[in-house]
Amino acid sequence: MNELPVGRRVAQWRVRRNMTQQQFADHLGKSKSWVDKVERGVRRLEQVSNLRMVAETLRIDLEVLLAGSAGESARPETATTGVDAVLAALARYHVEPPARPPDVAEVRTRLAHAEQSYRHARYPELLVLLPGLVDAVRAARALRPGRATDGLLARGYGLVALVLLKVDRPEVAWLAADRAVAAAQVTKDPWVAAAATVPLAQALRHGGRRRAAMEAAAVAAHRLLPGRSPGTPLATSSTPGDDRSADPALLATLLLQAGLAAAGRGDGRAARDLLDRAGRAAREAGAEGGGAAVEAARVVAEAALGEVTAATVRHERLVAGDEWRWLPPEHRAAYLLDAARAYVLDGNLLCAGRAVLEAERTAHGEVHHRPAVRPLVAVVARSPAAPPALTRLAATLHVT
Repeated sequence: MNELPVGRRVAQWRVRRNMTQQQFADHLGKSKSWVDKVERGVRRLEQVSNLRMVAETLRIDLEVLLAGSAGESARPETATTGVDAVLAALARYHVEPPARPPDVAEVRTRLAHAEQSYRHARYPELLVLLPGLVDAVRAARALRPGRATDGLLARGYGLVALVLLKVDRPEVAWLAADRAVAAAQVTKDPWVAAAATVPLAQALRHGGRRRAAMEAAAVAAHRLLPGRSPGTPLATSSTPGDDRSADPALLATLLLQAGLAAAGRGDGRAARDLLDRAGRAAREAGAEGGGAAVEAARVVAEAALGEVTAATVRHERLVAGDEWRWLPPEHRAAYLLDAARAYVLDGNLLCAGRAVLEAERTAHGEVHHRPAVRPLVAVVARSPAAPPALTRLAATLHVT
C-alpha cells in the first residue's frame, strides 16, 4: 500500500516510540524473534487481529500502518497494489480447495468484519482483506453449495463493488456488482437479490448509466411489494442464521437509489416521487437514521437538478438535528462531501471547506483515500474564503 513494506513501517514506528524489539514484543505478547521477522519482512502481517494489535501498541491508526506515515495521506497511485490484488482475485475463476472444509460461520464472521470496516471507511484495510475473503467465500460455496453460501457470495461481491467505487474504478465495480446479483438470483430470494441490487445501482450511477441504475433499483423494489398488505413487516427471515436480508429499510434504500439516479438524469419529477416513496418506506420501517438518509438524498438530488440554494438550506436543517448522526460514519462523510460540492456550486467556499473538514473528522478514510475527493479539496483550498485547515489538508493530499 506504500513504498515501504508494512514491516519496515512497524520498525520505524517502534523506534519513534522509543521501544526496543524486546520491549515491543513484551507489549504484544510475542517473541523478539517474531518482531524481528516481521520487521525484516520474513513474516507477513496478514491477520487483522495482529495488524490491529500492532497498531494499538504503536498508538497509531490502522490506516496509518497500512497506508503511510503519520500526517500523510496515500497518493492515488499508492492504492494501485491493493486494487490490483482485488482485480486478481476477481480474475481467479478456479480457486484451489482448502486443506480442510471451510467453516461457513467463520467466513460469515470475516465478511461481517469487512462490512463493518466499510461502514467506517477503512479502505486501505479492505483492499488488503478483500482478495483473501473473496477466495474464502468462493471456496466455501464450491465445497458447501447452497442458499447460505450463495448469499455470502452475493454479499462478498457486493462489498467488493462498493470498495472499488470508493477508489474510482466504476467499470470494474459494475462487474463485481453484476456477479453479486447473479449469485443472489440463484437463491431465488427477492430480499437477497434486492440487497445485491443496491451496490449494482450505485456502480451503474457512478459509471454514468443512470437510466439502467434507476430501472434496476425500481424493479428490485417492486419485487419486494407483491402480496404485502399494509402494516405487515417489510422483511422476515424464516430460517435463523440464513443470509436473507432482514433489514426493513431495504425497500427505502432501493427507492432512494432509484431517486438519485433519476435526479442525475435531470428527471426531477421522477426523482421527487421516488424519494417521497423512499421516505414513506423509511417511516414504516422505523429504522434509526432512515429518515435522515432520505433527507440527505434529497439534498444530493436537488443539487444534481440545479436547485443548489434549496439543497444547502435543506442540508443545514438536516445537520442541525440529531437523527442524521445515526447514519454510519462512511455514509455521513460521503454525504458531507456531496454537501460541500453543493456549496461550491452555490459559491459558498467557506461552508464548503467546513463540510470537507467535518467529513474528514467523521471518517478519515473517506477524504484521504478517495481519489475523487482531491479535485474538490483543490478547488476549495484555492479560495481565500476557505478555512486555514483546508490548506494543510490540500498539502497532505498532494493537491496544492
